[in-house]
Amino acid sequence: MKNKIIKAAALLAAGLIGCQPAQQQQETTEVKAPFIWENANVYFMLTDRFHNGNQENDQQFERNEDAAKLRGFMGGDLKGITEKIEEGYFDKLGTTALWFSPVAEQIHGGVDEGTGYTYAFHGYWASDWTSIDPNFGSEEELAELVETAHAHGIRVLLDVVINHTGPVTEVDPVWPEEWVRTSPQCKYQDYESTVSCTLVENLPDIHTGSEQDVELPPMLVEKWKKEGRYEAEVASLDAFFKETGYPRAPKYYIIKWLTDLIRKYGVDGFRVDTVKHTEPGVWADLKKEADRAFAEWKKANPSKVLDDNDFHMLGEVYNYSISNAQMFNFGDTAVNYFDHGFNSLINFEFIWNTQQLSYEEMFTKYDTILHGPMAEYTVLNYLTSHDDGNSYDKERENPFFAANRLLLSPGGAQVYYGDEISRVLKVEGADGDANLRSYMDWEGLEKGGEVSGNKMTDVLKHYQKLGTFRKMHPAIGAGRHQMLTESPYVFSRTYEENNVNDKVVVGLDLAKGKKEISVDGVFTDGDRLTDHYSGKEVEVKGGKVALDTEYEVVLLSK
Repeated sequence: MKNKIIKAAALLAAGLIGCQPAQQQQETTEVKAPFIWENANVYFMLTDRFHNGNQENDQQFERNEDAAKLRGFMGGDLKGITEKIEEGYFDKLGTTALWFSPVAEQIHGGVDEGTGYTYAFHGYWASDWTSIDPNFGSEEELAELVETAHAHGIRVLLDVVINHTGPVTEVDPVWPEEWVRTSPQCKYQDYESTVSCTLVENLPDIHTGSEQDVELPPMLVEKWKKEGRYEAEVASLDAFFKETGYPRAPKYYIIKWLTDLIRKYGVDGFRVDTVKHTEPGVWADLKKEADRAFAEWKKANPSKVLDDNDFHMLGEVYNYSISNAQMFNFGDTAVNYFDHGFNSLINFEFIWNTQQLSYEEMFTKYDTILHGPMAEYTVLNYLTSHDDGNSYDKERENPFFAANRLLLSPGGAQVYYGDEISRVLKVEGADGDANLRSYMDWEGLEKGGEVSGNKMTDVLKHYQKLGTFRKMHPAIGAGRHQMLTESPYVFSRTYEENNVNDKVVVGLDLAKGKKEISVDGVFTDGDRLTDHYSGKEVEVKGGKVALDTEYEVVLLSK
C-alpha cells in the first residue's frame, strides 16, 4: 500500500490489536490500530448544518433575507464541530477522519437557482480563499478544531475548490475576465464541454488552463486594504512566486492560498471539489505544493506530527466508478486522475452496487479491484451525500443494512452527517438538494425519536459498533476478503503489511439466539476471541465458535 502507518503501531504485536472489551473500546480515545487511508472511516458534514457552537456568528452580511426552505445559513460552525469532538461523539462512532464543507469566505449575496433563493451556506461559492467565512468561525477556531481532532487521533480533510468562484450577485461583482470565463455553459458531451465552460449558469469558471500572468482581482485588493493586510498578502505572494518560479496565473494564486492552510493548521488532506471540470495537470501541481507544505508543517511542528502518512488527496470526479479502476472516460478522452496527484476518488458506483449485488458479490468485486488494478490507491464509498439526489434509502427504512454495506465494504467509508441517526432526507417545503441538507437532528436523538419505525438511538448504536470495529481493524477496509460460509453468511478479512498482522471474522444476517460461526483457517482451536457486537468472549473449538446473542451480527477478533 502507498500509505504508511503510525510508526508506533508497527511495534504492536498482532494480539494487541483490538483486545479490549467492546464497551471499553467505545469509551477510549486512544488509537490502538494503525491509521491507513484505505481503511478510513470518514465523517462528512456541511459545516453550517451540524452543530452551532457559537451563536454570536450566526448573522453575517444579512445573508438569510428571503432564503427559501433550507437555503439560508442555520448556525452550524467550526466551534460546533470542535464541541462534538471534545464530547467524544466521533470517538464512539469510530471516526478516523473528518471532512467538512469548505470554510473559505463566501459570496455575501444570494441567487435564485430555480429552486428558491439561496445563500452560500454550503461553502462552495468562494469570494476570498484567504479568509475564513465569519458564519463558520475564525482562524483560531479552525486551528482549535484541527488540534482537537488530532488529539483524538482523527485526521482532517479540508474541502477545497479551484474550479470556480461564487456566483455574481448585486453585492458580489464578477472577477476580471483574465481570471474567469462566464460562458459557454457546460454541455457535458465530451472533455472540452466539461472542462472549458461554466458548470451552470452564473458560476464563473476560473481560467485554470492559463499560464498567463494576471494581477490580483481589484475586489480582493480593496478588501485586503480595508482589512489592513494588503501588504502582508502581497509580500507572501511575491515570496511564493519567487520560490516556485510559477507564472502568476490564476490557478497558482489559488494553489498558494490553499496550501497556506496546510502550513498554518497541519490539515492531513484535501477533499477536492469538481475535479473533472478542471484540467488534470492542475491537481498534480496542487499535490506537489501540498506535499511541500505538509513537509514544512511537520518540520516546524515535530511534536504535533501524528504519523508518517503522506498528504492525502481525495477527489470528487462526478460519476467515477470503481469498476473503471484508475480511469475516467469523458467519451472522447480518458484520464487517470491517480496519475495527477490523487490517492483516492469518491466511488459513485457504490449506491448502485448496494442495490444490485449481494454482500458476497460486492465484497469480492471490491476486493479484486482494490488489490488488483487499484493496489496503490483506494476509493471512498458512500450511500448518501449533499449532492446525490439518488442517495440510497431516502426513506431511511433500511439503516442497519446500509451501515453493514458501508462500514464493512473494502475501501474507505464516508458517513454523511445524520446517516447514523437516520436524519430525514425529505423535508416538507424544501426543493431539490435542499432536502439532503437539513440540520442535524440532535433534539430528535436526545428525545429518543424514531424514523421509519427505527429508533435513532438503536441506529446510532449499530453505527458505533461497526465503526469502532472498523477503526480497530485495518483488515476491514484494507485487508483481503474471503467468504467462509455462504449460509450463514460469514467472511474473513486479513491484513498483513508493515509489521501488522490483523485478522477478523464477520457474520451478517445471522439467526438471533444460539449460533455457530466458522473461523477455520483464520483462528485456531484454543484462541480466545471477542464478539465486538455483543461484547461476549468465546473460545475456538473445532474451527468454530458458539454464541448465544440477541443480535444478527457477529464481529470477531482476538
